[in-house]
Amino acid sequence: MKRLIALALASTMLAGCASMAPEHIRPAPATALTFDSEYRPNGEVVASQLSYREWFLDPRLQGLVTLALENNRDLLAATARIEQARARYRIQDSRRLPSIVADAGAVRTRQPLSANPALDTGDVEGAPDAVTFNRFDVGVGVSAFELDFWGRIANLSDAARAEYLSTIAAQRAFYLSLIADTATTYYEIVETEEQIALAEATAESRREGLRIAEVRLDNGVTSALPFRQAETLLTQAEQQLASEQLTLARLRNQLAVLVGGAISAPLPEGFTLAQQGDERRLAAGLPSDLLLSRPDIVAAEEQLRAARANIGAARAAFFPTISLTGNAGFSSSSLDDLFSDGGFGWSFGPAITLPIFDWGAREADLDLAQALEVEQVANYDRTVQGAFREVSDALAGRRWLAEQVATLRRAVTAQERIAHIARLRYREGVANYLEVLDAERNLFSARQQLLATERAWLQNRATLFVALGGGIGGDIPLAGRIH
Repeated sequence: MKRLIALALASTMLAGCASMAPEHIRPAPATALTFDSEYRPNGEVVASQLSYREWFLDPRLQGLVTLALENNRDLLAATARIEQARARYRIQDSRRLPSIVADAGAVRTRQPLSANPALDTGDVEGAPDAVTFNRFDVGVGVSAFELDFWGRIANLSDAARAEYLSTIAAQRAFYLSLIADTATTYYEIVETEEQIALAEATAESRREGLRIAEVRLDNGVTSALPFRQAETLLTQAEQQLASEQLTLARLRNQLAVLVGGAISAPLPEGFTLAQQGDERRLAAGLPSDLLLSRPDIVAAEEQLRAARANIGAARAAFFPTISLTGNAGFSSSSLDDLFSDGGFGWSFGPAITLPIFDWGAREADLDLAQALEVEQVANYDRTVQGAFREVSDALAGRRWLAEQVATLRRAVTAQERIAHIARLRYREGVANYLEVLDAERNLFSARQQLLATERAWLQNRATLFVALGGGIGGDIPLAGRIH
Protein backbone atom coordinates (compact mmCIF):
# COMPACT_ATOMS: atom_id res chain seq x y z
CA MET A 1 0.00 0.00 0.00
CA LYS A 2 2.80 2.43 0.91
CA ARG A 3 4.57 1.67 -2.32
CA LEU A 4 1.40 2.39 -4.28
CA ILE A 5 0.94 5.77 -2.66
CA ALA A 6 4.63 6.62 -3.10
CA LEU A 7 4.43 5.71 -6.77
CA ALA A 8 1.39 7.94 -7.27
CA LEU A 9 3.10 10.88 -5.59
CA ALA A 10 6.27 10.36 -7.60
CA SER A 11 4.20 10.37 -10.77
CA THR A 12 2.65 13.66 -9.67
CA MET A 13 6.08 15.21 -9.20
CA LEU A 14 7.14 14.11 -12.66
CA ALA A 15 3.93 15.41 -14.22
CA GLY A 16 3.70 18.95 -15.47
CA CYS A 17 7.36 19.14 -16.42
CA ALA A 18 6.44 20.65 -19.77
CA SER A 19 4.28 23.68 -20.50
CA MET A 20 3.12 24.65 -23.95
CA ALA A 21 1.65 28.00 -22.95
CA PRO A 22 3.18 31.14 -24.49
CA GLU A 23 5.49 32.99 -22.15
CA HIS A 24 3.63 35.74 -20.37
CA ILE A 25 5.15 39.11 -21.25
CA ARG A 26 3.34 42.26 -20.23
CA PRO A 27 2.47 44.22 -23.39
CA ALA A 28 4.30 47.50 -23.77
CA PRO A 29 1.98 50.39 -22.82
CA ALA A 30 0.56 52.12 -25.88
CA THR A 31 0.85 55.49 -24.18
CA ALA A 32 3.34 58.33 -23.82
CA LEU A 33 6.24 57.76 -21.45
CA THR A 34 5.27 60.71 -19.26
CA PHE A 35 2.23 62.85 -18.58
CA ASP A 36 2.11 66.36 -20.02
CA SER A 37 4.55 68.40 -17.94
CA GLU A 38 2.28 71.44 -18.18
CA TYR A 39 -0.34 69.70 -16.03
CA ARG A 40 1.99 67.65 -13.86
CA PRO A 41 3.34 69.75 -10.99
CA ASN A 42 5.29 67.96 -8.35
CA GLY A 43 3.10 66.42 -5.66
CA GLU A 44 4.00 65.26 -2.20
CA VAL A 45 1.22 62.65 -1.73
CA VAL A 46 1.10 59.23 -3.44
CA ALA A 47 -2.51 58.26 -4.09
CA SER A 48 -2.00 54.49 -4.01
CA GLN A 49 -0.68 54.73 -0.45
CA LEU A 50 -3.72 56.57 0.90
CA SER A 51 -7.10 55.37 2.08
CA TYR A 52 -10.21 57.38 1.34
CA ARG A 53 -10.29 58.59 4.96
CA GLU A 54 -6.88 60.17 4.53
CA TRP A 55 -7.87 62.01 1.36
CA PHE A 56 -11.50 63.01 1.99
CA LEU A 57 -11.48 65.08 5.18
CA ASP A 58 -15.24 65.69 5.31
CA PRO A 59 -16.49 63.43 8.18
CA ARG A 60 -19.93 63.10 6.63
CA LEU A 61 -18.46 61.94 3.32
CA GLN A 62 -16.25 59.45 5.18
CA GLY A 63 -19.33 57.99 6.88
CA LEU A 64 -21.22 57.72 3.58
CA VAL A 65 -18.33 55.95 1.84
CA THR A 66 -18.07 53.52 4.76
CA LEU A 67 -21.79 52.73 4.48
CA ALA A 68 -21.45 52.20 0.73
CA LEU A 69 -18.52 49.80 1.16
CA GLU A 70 -20.47 47.83 3.76
CA ASN A 71 -23.90 47.70 2.13
CA ASN A 72 -23.72 48.35 -1.62
CA ARG A 73 -25.37 45.42 -3.37
CA ASP A 74 -23.12 45.51 -6.44
CA LEU A 75 -20.04 45.37 -4.23
CA LEU A 76 -21.50 42.40 -2.34
CA ALA A 77 -22.08 40.67 -5.68
CA ALA A 78 -18.49 41.39 -6.71
CA THR A 79 -17.27 39.83 -3.46
CA ALA A 80 -19.41 36.75 -4.12
CA ARG A 81 -17.84 36.44 -7.58
CA ILE A 82 -14.43 36.32 -5.92
CA GLU A 83 -15.52 33.39 -3.78
CA GLN A 84 -16.88 31.64 -6.87
CA ALA A 85 -13.61 32.12 -8.76
CA ARG A 86 -11.62 30.99 -5.73
CA ALA A 87 -13.69 27.79 -5.48
CA ARG A 88 -13.24 27.11 -9.22
CA TYR A 89 -9.50 27.57 -8.84
CA ARG A 90 -9.33 25.17 -5.90
CA ILE A 91 -11.39 22.59 -7.82
CA GLN A 92 -9.16 22.82 -10.87
CA ASP A 93 -5.92 22.87 -8.89
CA SER A 94 -6.94 19.73 -6.96
CA ARG A 95 -6.85 17.78 -10.23
CA ARG A 96 -3.07 18.06 -10.30
CA LEU A 97 -2.93 15.54 -7.44
CA PRO A 98 -4.23 11.98 -7.41
CA SER A 99 -7.49 11.24 -5.63
CA ILE A 100 -6.89 8.56 -3.01
CA VAL A 101 -9.99 6.83 -1.70
CA ALA A 102 -10.53 4.23 1.00
CA ASP A 103 -13.22 1.59 0.74
CA ALA A 104 -14.52 -1.28 2.81
CA GLY A 105 -17.26 -3.81 2.21
CA ALA A 106 -18.88 -6.99 3.43
CA VAL A 107 -20.90 -9.38 1.28
CA ARG A 108 -22.72 -12.57 2.23
CA THR A 109 -23.58 -14.76 -0.79
CA ARG A 110 -25.76 -17.85 -1.26
CA GLN A 111 -24.95 -19.71 -4.49
CA PRO A 112 -26.95 -22.73 -5.78
CA LEU A 113 -24.75 -25.74 -6.49
CA SER A 114 -26.57 -26.26 -9.75
CA ALA A 115 -25.12 -22.95 -10.96
CA ASN A 116 -21.58 -24.37 -10.53
CA PRO A 117 -21.11 -27.80 -12.14
CA ALA A 118 -17.80 -28.27 -10.32
CA LEU A 119 -19.61 -28.30 -6.98
CA ASP A 120 -22.72 -30.18 -8.07
CA THR A 121 -23.22 -33.29 -5.87
CA GLY A 122 -25.74 -34.84 -8.22
CA ASP A 123 -28.29 -37.09 -6.53
CA VAL A 124 -26.30 -37.80 -3.37
CA GLU A 125 -28.81 -38.18 -0.59
CA GLY A 126 -28.63 -35.45 2.11
CA ALA A 127 -26.24 -33.26 0.14
CA PRO A 128 -26.93 -29.49 0.33
CA ASP A 129 -28.33 -27.83 -2.75
CA ALA A 130 -26.50 -24.51 -2.16
CA VAL A 131 -23.48 -23.01 -0.41
CA THR A 132 -23.29 -19.79 1.62
CA PHE A 133 -20.07 -17.82 2.12
CA ASN A 134 -18.84 -14.40 3.27
CA ARG A 135 -16.41 -11.91 1.74
CA PHE A 136 -14.79 -8.97 3.57
CA ASP A 137 -12.71 -6.30 1.80
CA VAL A 138 -10.81 -3.22 2.92
CA GLY A 139 -8.28 -1.16 0.95
CA VAL A 140 -7.23 2.11 -0.69
CA GLY A 141 -7.17 3.07 -4.32
CA VAL A 142 -6.05 5.74 -6.75
CA SER A 143 -8.68 6.86 -9.20
CA ALA A 144 -7.87 7.45 -12.85
CA PHE A 145 -5.14 10.09 -12.44
CA GLU A 146 -3.75 11.90 -15.48
CA LEU A 147 0.03 12.15 -15.61
CA ASP A 148 0.41 15.72 -16.78
CA PHE A 149 3.53 15.32 -18.93
CA TRP A 150 2.41 18.01 -21.40
CA GLY A 151 1.18 20.51 -18.81
CA ARG A 152 -2.51 20.42 -19.72
CA ILE A 153 -3.80 20.18 -16.15
CA ALA A 154 -1.18 22.63 -14.88
CA ASN A 155 -2.15 25.21 -17.50
CA LEU A 156 -5.84 24.82 -16.70
CA SER A 157 -4.96 25.37 -13.05
CA ASP A 158 -2.90 28.46 -13.94
CA ALA A 159 -5.82 29.80 -15.97
CA ALA A 160 -8.23 29.29 -13.07
CA ARG A 161 -5.80 31.01 -10.71
CA ALA A 162 -5.45 33.98 -13.05
CA GLU A 163 -9.24 34.23 -13.31
CA TYR A 164 -9.40 34.23 -9.52
CA LEU A 165 -6.81 36.99 -9.21
CA SER A 166 -8.63 38.92 -11.92
CA THR A 167 -11.87 38.87 -9.92
CA ILE A 168 -10.01 40.18 -6.86
CA ALA A 169 -8.60 43.05 -8.93
CA ALA A 170 -12.03 43.66 -10.47
CA GLN A 171 -13.51 43.93 -6.99
CA ARG A 172 -10.84 46.45 -6.06
CA ALA A 173 -11.61 48.41 -9.23
CA PHE A 174 -15.29 48.46 -8.30
CA TYR A 175 -14.30 49.45 -4.77
CA LEU A 176 -12.55 52.55 -6.13
CA SER A 177 -15.39 53.26 -8.54
CA LEU A 178 -17.86 53.13 -5.65
CA ILE A 179 -15.75 55.59 -3.65
CA ALA A 180 -15.67 57.96 -6.63
CA ASP A 181 -19.42 57.64 -7.29
CA THR A 182 -20.25 58.25 -3.64
CA ALA A 183 -17.98 61.29 -3.44
CA THR A 184 -19.30 62.67 -6.73
CA THR A 185 -22.92 62.30 -5.64
CA TYR A 186 -22.17 63.80 -2.23
CA TYR A 187 -20.52 66.86 -3.76
CA GLU A 188 -23.54 67.31 -6.04
CA ILE A 189 -25.81 67.17 -2.98
CA VAL A 190 -23.70 69.74 -1.14
CA GLU A 191 -23.71 72.01 -4.19
CA THR A 192 -27.48 71.62 -4.63
CA GLU A 193 -28.10 72.43 -0.97
CA GLU A 194 -26.02 75.59 -1.35
CA GLN A 195 -27.84 76.42 -4.59
CA ILE A 196 -31.11 76.09 -2.66
CA ALA A 197 -29.80 78.37 0.08
CA LEU A 198 -28.71 80.86 -2.58
CA ALA A 199 -32.11 80.70 -4.31
CA GLU A 200 -33.95 81.11 -1.01
CA ALA A 201 -31.85 84.13 -0.01
CA THR A 202 -32.24 85.62 -3.48
CA ALA A 203 -36.00 85.05 -3.44
CA GLU A 204 -36.27 86.68 -0.02
CA SER A 205 -34.24 89.65 -1.20
CA ARG A 206 -36.37 89.98 -4.31
CA ARG A 207 -39.58 89.80 -2.30
CA GLU A 208 -38.31 92.79 -0.39
CA GLY A 209 -37.45 94.48 -3.69
CA LEU A 210 -40.94 93.72 -4.99
CA ARG A 211 -42.48 95.21 -1.83
CA ILE A 212 -40.46 98.40 -2.27
CA ALA A 213 -41.41 98.57 -5.95
CA GLU A 214 -45.06 98.18 -5.03
CA VAL A 215 -44.81 101.01 -2.47
CA ARG A 216 -43.15 103.28 -5.05
CA LEU A 217 -45.85 102.36 -7.57
CA ASP A 218 -48.64 103.11 -5.10
CA ASN A 219 -47.06 106.46 -4.27
CA GLY A 220 -46.75 107.34 -7.93
CA VAL A 221 -42.98 107.51 -7.80
CA THR A 222 -42.51 105.01 -10.63
CA SER A 223 -44.56 103.35 -13.32
CA ALA A 224 -45.82 99.77 -13.36
CA LEU A 225 -42.83 98.60 -15.41
CA PRO A 226 -40.30 98.47 -12.52
CA PHE A 227 -42.89 96.67 -10.43
CA ARG A 228 -43.42 94.01 -13.10
CA GLN A 229 -39.67 93.69 -13.59
CA ALA A 230 -39.20 93.10 -9.86
CA GLU A 231 -41.98 90.53 -10.03
CA THR A 232 -40.19 88.77 -12.87
CA LEU A 233 -36.97 88.63 -10.86
CA LEU A 234 -38.81 86.99 -7.97
CA THR A 235 -40.49 84.35 -10.15
CA GLN A 236 -37.11 83.45 -11.68
CA ALA A 237 -35.64 82.86 -8.22
CA GLU A 238 -38.70 80.84 -7.14
CA GLN A 239 -38.53 78.71 -10.30
CA GLN A 240 -34.84 78.05 -9.72
CA LEU A 241 -35.60 77.10 -6.12
CA ALA A 242 -38.20 74.53 -7.20
CA SER A 243 -35.80 73.09 -9.79
CA GLU A 244 -33.02 72.70 -7.23
CA GLN A 245 -35.39 71.03 -4.75
CA LEU A 246 -36.25 68.41 -7.40
CA THR A 247 -32.57 67.85 -8.17
CA LEU A 248 -31.82 67.39 -4.47
CA ALA A 249 -34.56 64.77 -4.07
CA ARG A 250 -33.18 62.77 -7.00
CA LEU A 251 -29.61 63.00 -5.75
CA ARG A 252 -30.61 61.76 -2.32
CA ASN A 253 -32.36 58.78 -3.93
CA GLN A 254 -29.21 58.08 -5.94
CA LEU A 255 -27.10 58.25 -2.80
CA ALA A 256 -29.43 55.79 -1.04
CA VAL A 257 -28.78 53.26 -3.81
CA LEU A 258 -25.02 53.73 -3.52
CA VAL A 259 -24.97 53.21 0.26
CA GLY A 260 -27.30 50.21 0.01
CA GLY A 261 -30.46 51.69 1.51
CA ALA A 262 -31.91 54.50 3.53
CA ILE A 263 -29.46 56.22 5.87
CA SER A 264 -30.83 55.51 9.35
CA ALA A 265 -27.81 56.14 11.58
CA PRO A 266 -26.96 59.80 12.26
CA LEU A 267 -23.88 61.07 10.44
CA PRO A 268 -21.58 63.97 11.40
CA GLU A 269 -22.15 67.41 9.94
CA GLY A 270 -20.45 67.88 6.60
CA PHE A 271 -18.31 70.64 5.13
CA THR A 272 -19.38 73.33 2.72
CA LEU A 273 -17.92 73.35 -0.79
CA ALA A 274 -15.41 76.00 0.23
CA GLN A 275 -14.24 73.87 3.19
CA GLN A 276 -13.76 70.61 1.25
CA GLY A 277 -10.40 71.08 -0.47
CA ASP A 278 -6.94 71.32 0.99
CA GLU A 279 -3.51 72.27 -0.29
CA ARG A 280 -2.16 68.74 -0.73
CA ARG A 281 -1.20 67.72 -4.25
CA LEU A 282 -1.12 64.20 -5.57
CA ALA A 283 2.08 62.97 -7.22
CA ALA A 284 1.12 61.85 -10.73
CA GLY A 285 4.18 59.63 -11.21
CA LEU A 286 4.70 57.96 -14.59
CA PRO A 287 2.17 56.18 -16.79
CA SER A 288 4.03 52.92 -16.13
CA ASP A 289 3.18 53.30 -12.42
CA LEU A 290 -0.49 52.81 -13.30
CA LEU A 291 0.25 49.23 -14.41
CA LEU A 292 0.71 48.29 -10.75
CA SER A 293 -1.54 50.77 -8.93
CA ARG A 294 -4.68 50.55 -11.09
CA PRO A 295 -6.68 47.39 -10.26
CA ASP A 296 -8.56 47.47 -13.57
CA ILE A 297 -5.22 47.18 -15.39
CA VAL A 298 -4.16 44.34 -13.07
CA ALA A 299 -7.45 42.57 -13.80
CA ALA A 300 -6.94 42.94 -17.56
CA GLU A 301 -3.41 41.51 -17.29
CA GLU A 302 -4.65 38.51 -15.31
CA GLN A 303 -7.27 37.87 -17.98
CA LEU A 304 -4.46 37.90 -20.55
CA ARG A 305 -2.45 35.50 -18.40
CA ALA A 306 -5.45 33.15 -18.23
CA ALA A 307 -5.90 33.28 -22.01
CA ARG A 308 -2.27 32.29 -22.56
CA ALA A 309 -2.54 29.40 -20.10
CA ASN A 310 -5.58 28.16 -21.99
CA ILE A 311 -3.49 28.12 -25.18
CA GLY A 312 -1.04 25.79 -23.43
CA ALA A 313 -3.91 23.48 -22.41
CA ALA A 314 -5.27 23.47 -25.97
CA ARG A 315 -1.84 22.59 -27.40
CA ALA A 316 -1.35 19.79 -24.88
CA ALA A 317 -4.62 18.20 -26.04
CA PHE A 318 -2.84 17.12 -29.25
CA PHE A 319 -0.62 14.70 -27.28
CA PRO A 320 -1.46 11.35 -25.68
CA THR A 321 -3.23 11.30 -22.33
CA ILE A 322 -1.63 8.93 -19.82
CA SER A 323 -3.64 8.02 -16.75
CA LEU A 324 -2.92 5.82 -13.77
CA THR A 325 -5.21 3.65 -11.64
CA GLY A 326 -4.44 1.29 -8.81
CA ASN A 327 -5.65 -0.16 -5.57
CA ALA A 328 -4.33 -2.27 -2.72
CA GLY A 329 -6.00 -3.89 0.26
CA PHE A 330 -7.04 -6.99 2.14
CA SER A 331 -9.71 -9.54 1.35
CA SER A 332 -10.90 -12.53 3.33
CA SER A 333 -13.92 -14.71 4.00
CA SER A 334 -13.47 -14.15 7.74
CA LEU A 335 -13.07 -10.96 9.72
CA ASP A 336 -10.49 -12.63 11.94
CA ASP A 337 -8.21 -13.34 9.01
CA LEU A 338 -8.90 -10.10 7.11
CA PHE A 339 -5.50 -8.49 7.76
CA SER A 340 -3.38 -11.62 7.43
CA ASP A 341 -0.47 -11.69 5.00
CA GLY A 342 -2.29 -14.08 2.74
CA GLY A 343 -5.21 -11.71 2.35
CA PHE A 344 -3.22 -8.80 0.88
CA GLY A 345 -3.63 -8.02 -2.82
CA TRP A 346 -3.03 -5.15 -5.21
CA SER A 347 -3.52 -4.06 -8.79
CA PHE A 348 -1.86 -1.28 -10.75
CA GLY A 349 -1.99 -0.19 -14.33
CA PRO A 350 -1.54 2.78 -16.66
CA ALA A 351 -3.78 3.65 -19.60
CA ILE A 352 -2.97 5.73 -22.64
CA THR A 353 -5.34 7.55 -24.94
CA LEU A 354 -3.96 8.72 -28.26
CA PRO A 355 -6.08 11.19 -30.24
CA ILE A 356 -6.18 10.25 -33.90
CA PHE A 357 -9.08 11.97 -35.63
CA ASP A 358 -11.74 14.23 -34.08
CA TRP A 359 -12.99 16.15 -37.13
CA GLY A 360 -10.92 19.22 -36.27
CA ALA A 361 -12.24 19.77 -32.74
CA ARG A 362 -8.78 20.18 -31.17
CA GLU A 363 -7.64 22.56 -33.90
CA ALA A 364 -10.78 24.62 -33.33
CA ASP A 365 -10.10 24.69 -29.58
CA LEU A 366 -6.58 25.98 -30.22
CA ASP A 367 -7.82 28.59 -32.71
CA LEU A 368 -10.38 29.75 -30.15
CA ALA A 369 -7.77 30.03 -27.39
CA GLN A 370 -5.41 32.01 -29.65
CA ALA A 371 -8.21 34.34 -30.76
CA LEU A 372 -9.12 34.95 -27.11
CA GLU A 373 -5.51 35.88 -26.41
CA VAL A 374 -5.59 38.47 -29.21
CA GLU A 375 -8.80 39.87 -27.72
CA GLN A 376 -7.32 40.07 -24.22
CA VAL A 377 -4.22 41.87 -25.53
CA ALA A 378 -6.51 44.44 -27.15
CA ASN A 379 -8.55 44.72 -23.94
CA TYR A 380 -5.37 45.26 -21.94
CA ASP A 381 -4.16 48.00 -24.30
CA ARG A 382 -7.58 49.65 -24.20
CA THR A 383 -7.64 49.55 -20.39
CA VAL A 384 -4.17 51.11 -20.18
CA GLN A 385 -5.10 53.82 -22.67
CA GLY A 386 -8.34 54.54 -20.78
CA ALA A 387 -6.45 54.84 -17.50
CA PHE A 388 -3.89 57.17 -19.07
CA ARG A 389 -6.68 59.35 -20.48
CA GLU A 390 -8.48 59.51 -17.11
CA VAL A 391 -5.33 60.65 -15.34
CA SER A 392 -4.44 63.14 -18.07
CA ASP A 393 -7.95 64.61 -18.05
CA ALA A 394 -7.93 64.89 -14.25
CA LEU A 395 -4.49 66.54 -14.26
CA ALA A 396 -5.71 69.09 -16.80
CA GLY A 397 -8.85 69.61 -14.72
CA ARG A 398 -6.78 70.15 -11.61
CA ARG A 399 -5.16 73.17 -13.20
CA TRP A 400 -7.91 74.73 -15.29
CA LEU A 401 -10.79 74.17 -12.88
CA ALA A 402 -8.75 75.76 -10.11
CA GLU A 403 -8.18 78.78 -12.35
CA GLN A 404 -11.89 78.93 -13.15
CA VAL A 405 -12.79 78.90 -9.45
CA ALA A 406 -10.37 81.73 -8.74
CA THR A 407 -11.69 83.75 -11.69
CA LEU A 408 -15.33 83.20 -10.74
CA ARG A 409 -14.70 84.28 -7.16
CA ARG A 410 -13.34 87.57 -8.48
CA ALA A 411 -16.31 87.79 -10.84
CA VAL A 412 -18.80 87.31 -7.98
CA THR A 413 -17.09 90.04 -5.98
CA ALA A 414 -17.27 92.37 -8.98
CA GLN A 415 -20.94 91.53 -9.62
CA GLU A 416 -21.81 92.18 -5.97
CA ARG A 417 -20.33 95.67 -6.29
CA ILE A 418 -22.15 96.29 -9.57
CA ALA A 419 -25.48 95.18 -8.06
CA HIS A 420 -24.93 97.37 -5.02
CA ILE A 421 -24.17 100.41 -7.18
CA ALA A 422 -27.16 99.70 -9.44
CA ARG A 423 -29.51 99.60 -6.46
CA LEU A 424 -28.10 102.88 -5.11
CA ARG A 425 -28.45 104.56 -8.54
CA TYR A 426 -32.03 103.37 -8.82
CA ARG A 427 -32.98 104.62 -5.35
CA GLU A 428 -31.45 108.00 -6.14
CA GLY A 429 -33.34 108.15 -9.41
CA VAL A 430 -30.21 108.22 -11.54
CA ALA A 431 -30.95 104.89 -13.34
CA ASN A 432 -34.04 102.92 -14.21
CA TYR A 433 -34.92 99.52 -12.80
CA LEU A 434 -33.66 97.71 -15.91
CA GLU A 435 -30.11 98.38 -14.72
CA VAL A 436 -30.94 96.78 -11.36
CA LEU A 437 -32.60 93.87 -13.14
CA ASP A 438 -29.51 93.11 -15.23
CA ALA A 439 -27.18 93.47 -12.25
CA GLU A 440 -29.26 91.14 -10.07
CA ARG A 441 -29.50 88.52 -12.81
CA ASN A 442 -25.78 88.61 -13.47
CA LEU A 443 -24.97 88.34 -9.76
CA PHE A 444 -27.31 85.38 -9.28
CA SER A 445 -25.86 83.65 -12.35
CA ALA A 446 -22.28 84.27 -11.22
CA ARG A 447 -22.96 82.83 -7.78
CA GLN A 448 -24.61 79.76 -9.30
CA GLN A 449 -21.70 79.25 -11.69
CA LEU A 450 -19.19 79.58 -8.86
CA LEU A 451 -20.94 76.86 -6.82
CA ALA A 452 -21.11 74.56 -9.87
CA THR A 453 -17.43 75.08 -10.67
CA GLU A 454 -16.35 74.51 -7.07
CA ARG A 455 -18.27 71.24 -7.16
CA ALA A 456 -16.67 70.27 -10.47
CA TRP A 457 -13.22 70.99 -9.02
CA LEU A 458 -13.92 68.75 -6.02
CA GLN A 459 -15.26 65.98 -8.26
CA ASN A 460 -12.14 66.25 -10.42
CA ARG A 461 -10.05 66.02 -7.26
CA ALA A 462 -11.83 62.77 -6.33
CA THR A 463 -11.48 61.46 -9.90
CA LEU A 464 -7.73 62.09 -9.93
CA PHE A 465 -7.37 60.33 -6.58
CA VAL A 466 -9.14 57.23 -7.86
CA ALA A 467 -7.53 57.38 -11.34
CA LEU A 468 -4.10 57.17 -9.69
CA GLY A 469 -5.11 54.05 -7.75
CA GLY A 470 -5.90 55.80 -4.47
CA GLY A 471 -8.46 54.70 -1.95
CA ILE A 472 -7.21 51.20 -1.25
CA GLY A 473 -4.70 51.96 1.49
CA GLY A 474 -5.31 49.53 4.34
CA ASP A 475 -9.11 49.75 4.26
CA ILE A 476 -10.07 47.49 1.40
CA PRO A 477 -11.68 44.21 2.50
CA LEU A 478 -9.83 41.43 0.69
CA ALA A 479 -12.33 38.71 0.00
CA GLY A 480 -9.79 36.03 -0.74
CA ARG A 481 -6.08 35.33 -0.60
CA ILE A 482 -3.81 32.67 -2.08
CA HIS A 483 -1.36 31.24 0.40
